[in-house]
Amino acid sequence: MNAQRAEEIASSPNMVTVTYNEESIYIEHVDKQNGTATIHPLDDPNKKQSVSVTSLQEQ
Repeated sequence: MNAQRAEEIASSPNMVTVTYNEESIYIEHVDKQNGTATIHPLDDPNKKQSVSVTSLQEQ
């Protein structure tokens, strides 16, 4: 995935299924300049991490 698409998903009112390491995640924030996204698993909002947007997969 690219940073532009990740940002579109993050700001969309519709739920889009995105995975990171085969786990469904929620995109909280996208840093387009660095190409990273702050994410957390759908079932664990306290487990935030910053990852490269290229490692995210849209389903």
